[in-house]
Amino acid sequence: MTVIAQAPNGARRRRFTADQVPLRTMLLRMLAGAVVLAIFVIPYLIMFFGSVKSKSEIRSVNPTYFPTAWRWENYLTMWSTPETPLVQNLVSTIIIAVFATLLVLLVALPAAYYTARFHFPGRMVFMFLVIVTQMLQPAVLTSGLFRQFSFFGISDTWLAMILINAAFNLSFAVWIMHSFFAGVPKEIDEAAQIDGAGRLAVLFRINLPLVWPGIVTAIVFTFVACWNEFAASLVIMSTAGNQPLAVALTKFVGQYETSWHYVFGVSVVAIIPVVVLFMLIEKRLIGGLTAGSVK
Repeated sequence: MTVIAQAPNGARRRRFTADQVPLRTMLLRMLAGAVVLAIFVIPYLIMFFGSVKSKSEIRSVNPTYFPTAWRWENYLTMWSTPETPLVQNLVSTIIIAVFATLLVLLVALPAAYYTARFHFPGRMVFMFLVIVTQMLQPAVLTSGLFRQFSFFGISDTWLAMILINAAFNLSFAVWIMHSFFAGVPKEIDEAAQIDGAGRLAVLFRINLPLVWPGIVTAIVFTFVACWNEFAASLVIMSTAGNQPLAVALTKFVGQYETSWHYVFGVSVVAIIPVVVLFMLIEKRLIGGLTAGSVK
């Protein structure tokens, strides 16, 4: 990229290329990046170091950041603690997050495409109602949701949490995919239909490859929100084995004693799937977040 600077007195223009950035500017950028990196990474390092300490070392009067003895066995013993069955909690978290994300994608994809391509009566009212649901959170509706699911006999089940997570993340997915579908010219659909493609073929074979960054963005944010959901799970899920990791983590915090080494260990395990997911689709996620910023 070339930047042209105009001198105030009409002097000759100077051109600066990307590889001619002053050394001082580069050092300041590197320093700023290191500071931001430290702010985000240091809490995770402290959490990791705490997960390999003994309980007595964490509760020491003069604690240290680095463990004096690395207790790697904490990552093995925490799975058999009497507080909660962590293996079942991990399975519950994966099932709820995956199927809730798939349900959101199944419903939001055709809804976003239809609202972006067709102008039907009540379209703006429908979009307004979709965005209004984003203002509500499971925490303020837990009592009503509990009574409703108890009436249908599905309280304390994975199905209940899948429906709750899908419902409260559906509006975000519809809106973000709607904006991507609206950015695709309608002439592309018309040209495909002239060539004999049906409506479903236009959606899946023509539009999906063009809006894939937006779909990936919606999937990632929906999955992370379902993975970290806590308030509704705490009320709806009463069986210890059915509860997700976010709720199971609180079982290690007691009234008189807290197993901080297990709290840190479970937290490290809980963030690994999300980190791996971001690493696998980082490029498409960045493309989805920055789409439309450059014309």
